[in-house]
Amino acid sequence: METVPRDDASRGILFSMTAATRTPPSNWTDPRHVRGLRGELVALAYLMSCGWVIEAHRFRLGRHDLDLIVRRHDVVAFVEVKTRRSVRYGAPREAIGWKKRRTIARVAGIWALRNGRWGDTFRFDVVEVLDVAGRPPEVHHIPDAWRMDK
Repeated sequence: METVPRDDASRGILFSMTAATRTPPSNWTDPRHVRGLRGELVALAYLMSCGWVIEAHRFRLGRHDLDLIVRRHDVVAFVEVKTRRSVRYGAPREAIGWKKRRTIARVAGIWALRNGRWGDTFRFDVVEVLDVAGRPPEVHHIPDAWRMDK
């Protein structure tokens, strides 16, 4: 690992950075990752059909990411996509605990500072994709799924 100095005017910190190599999805071996990407693409198509404009897909900040960031007029939604093969172990949205919500909110805050526009309203949405073999995917959009306390 190479340590690269980077200016951070507010803190003067040295950041540790590594050259991240991305493996193309065609080389992924874990079926859960492939299913997750497929679910994100289904959610992306669904949201576009509902009039949303895609601002970002898989926005990364360090090791954290936001699945989708979408906009409709002055509303920006940070979307967490959960894809499952069944609801045997509960609804997909139930897998988003308070730690994940907190992480999403932190990354969303950075995105909003960098890319937000004056007058934007921000919210957190969930899109559940039920991907059962032999059937078309079932999509459930949960707008304003949670709010972060200040």
